[in-house]
Amino acid sequence: MNIAILPTISTSFIVISAVIVAFGWAAIVRGEREKHQKLMLWGAGFALAFFLIYASRTIFIGNTTFGGPESLKSPYHIFLFFHITLATVAAVFGIVTPLHAFNKRFAKHKRVGRITAVIWLLTAPTGVVVYVLLYLMYPGGETKPMIDAILGT
Repeated sequence: MNIAILPTISTSFIVISAVIVAFGWAAIVRGEREKHQKLMLWGAGFALAFFLIYASRTIFIGNTTFGGPESLKSPYHIFLFFHITLATVAAVFGIVTPLHAFNKRFAKHKRVGRITAVIWLLTAPTGVVVYVLLYLMYPGGETKPMIDAILGT
């Protein structure tokens, strides 16, 4: 398998997950609990698939550094830190929210779920922007260990 395709696949999974979460949220607003549950599980599954691909690639290959112009490096890294923060918060909430549902704590699930969905629906587009900047708009920089890519060193 061509390793260069992995970022495209994982970013596609982010988008698919966000779309499914949006449909799942709409389903519960309409009172369609069973449909909501199925959609949210599928959305979580695609988010997990993204994470597994991303983590595997990071561990075994490394991360790609920003290859765009020097004048955009600082704004890119600020945006990247924002995305990483959102993604980390979304991951934690993405674990807590379904646990509330599985344990039948539906009032907490509803309250936390709204926050989780909003955070994920913000995280996904920022992930797409990172992908576009790293792989489509500018030639990717070198691939190196995660911390070096994040810090821009």
